[in-house]
Amino acid sequence: MSRCKALLDRATANPAGLRFSELCRLAGCFGWKLKRRRGSHSLYGRVGQVALMNFQDVGGRAKAYQVRQLVRAIGDLEDDL
Repeated sequence: MSRCKALLDRATANPAGLRFSELCRLAGCFGWKLKRRRGSHSLYGRVGQVALMNFQDVGGRAKAYQVRQLVRAIGDLEDDL
């Protein structure tokens, strides 16, 4: 199993348990790139998508709702293939 798939499985199973760095790595695995960072907010964009993904670093942890948003967006990408 690839590292990206394993990370996606962890994010799906326990969104509140994901670290911020893991969330950023997961976004990168599926084509999102860091567009800009301001304070604790990091905005990621992907070619072909208008909306940006906003991730917040809160003491090294990712916010659970932002993890769920990314997992949902990845699921939508896989549905389009």
